Amino acid sequence: MIEGFDKNALVIVNLVNPKEKFFGVLTALSAAGITLQAINLDSFDDWIRQVAHDDEPNLDLITMFVPLFRVERIFLDEPSGAIKSYAQRFEESSGMSLAKYLRL
Repeated sequence: MIEGFDKNALVIVNLVNPKEKFFGVLTALSAAGITLQAINLDSFDDWIRQVAHDDEPNLDLITMFVPLFRVERIFLDEPSGAIKSYAQRFEESSGMSLAKYLRL
C-alpha cells in the first residue's frame, strides 16, 4: 500500500475508459490494480437514503477489481472546509457511522 492509503481507507476513485467515479473502501493496491468495496457516485445519494429509511436493499457497495490503467486518480475521503466527506454525509443521513455499517 502507499502511505496514507492504508487497507480499509475510505477513498474516491476516478476511472477512465469509461469515465466513472466510485466511493468506497480500498481493500488492496498493487501494480496490477486496485480492489475496493465501492458504489458508483451516481447512486450514492439513493444508497444513503435507502439505508437511512431502512428500505429493502436495492443498492449496496460491491467488491470490484480495477486494472491500474483505468485509474486516473485516488483521493482519500476527507472533508475540505465546509464541504463534508462522503462518510460524514452517510453518517449525517443514516445516523450510523460508515465503519459500523460496513463492520470495519
